[in-house]
Amino acid sequence: MTTTAYSVREALVPEDREACFAVRREVFVVEQGVPQELEYDTYDTTAVHVLAVREDGLPLGTGRLLIGADAVGKTGAGTSVGSLGRLAVSEAARGLGVGAALVRGIEDAARERGLTAVDLHAQTHALGFYERLGYEAYGPEFPDADMPHRAMRRSL
Repeated sequence: MTTTAYSVREALVPEDREACFAVRREVFVVEQGVPQELEYDTYDTTAVHVLAVREDGLPLGTGRLLIGADAVGKTGAGTSVGSLGRLAVSEAARGLGVGAALVRGIEDAARERGLTAVDLHAQTHALGFYERLGYEAYGPEFPDADMPHRAMRRSL
């Protein structure tokens, strides 16, 4: 998806992946206090990473999609369900629609890979954001990195 201010693309080159990790570090490690050893995991090597960048190349946000066995471990569903995670938008880019554009970019990547649904674990304060994008919460609240979360799913 492209707008006048930024574009969203899969992070296919090392520089794009580093930009994804830099946004995650800013949002999760620095702002939210998530320990760095929890933020980065083995899924980062196999995930589909999506990056939002401003026209001048400044990274604005990121997210990732787990597929196959990696997703099954997160969702408990079959291999036709992907797992959206690590969605992060830099503070300066919030309110510009970057988060929604990233979710749609991740959903596009899921469709391209033949997936029929996307699951995610949302911080409870973000439930409304995901609900507006068509996700439905299910199951009980649970802690992740000492923050309350709920599982959500959207059929594609």
